[in-house]
Amino acid sequence: MNFKELQELIRMVSKSDLSVFKFKDAEVEVTIKTGKEPRVIEASPIAQYQIPLQQPMLAPAQSAAPAAKTESNSSANSVSTPTESPKGNYLEIKSPMVGTFYRAAGPDKPPYVQVGDSVESGKTVCMIEAMKLFNEIESEVKGTIVKVMVEDATPVEYDQVLFLVEA
Repeated sequence: MNFKELQELIRMVSKSDLSVFKFKDAEVEVTIKTGKEPRVIEASPIAQYQIPLQQPMLAPAQSAAPAAKTESNSSANSVSTPTESPKGNYLEIKSPMVGTFYRAAGPDKPPYVQVGDSVESGKTVCMIEAMKLFNEIESEVKGTIVKVMVEDATPVEYDQVLFLVEA
């Protein structure tokens, strides 16, 4: 950096709002302090919007089993804690999230489970798509699938009953 370039640099920094300017390369190191107060810029707070929660939609398949429907509406249990249905010795596998329910890994793939299949704890029973992520849902109970409560490729709500399982 020559003397003319240094003078031009000083002129430019003094015309700006900078309070300190530092420049360093292999040959020279320059620090220019203008004596101006540092300018503080306050950012406006981020607006927070509250999205109203929608009432849970009931799938048509649920209306066929009103006892299971009332149990799922009044119960606060999630998929990890199955409950007994008032109909008998049926356990419920519930949705742990809001999303789209799929019985199989793909349209040309067989369903994970069908009515009459035995399930063990940890066995994948369905898939729920949430925000373009596919989540495999595992059974938390041991037994036999008695009824599939949701149609394939339909929306499900959190804590909605997906399967009835006979212990």
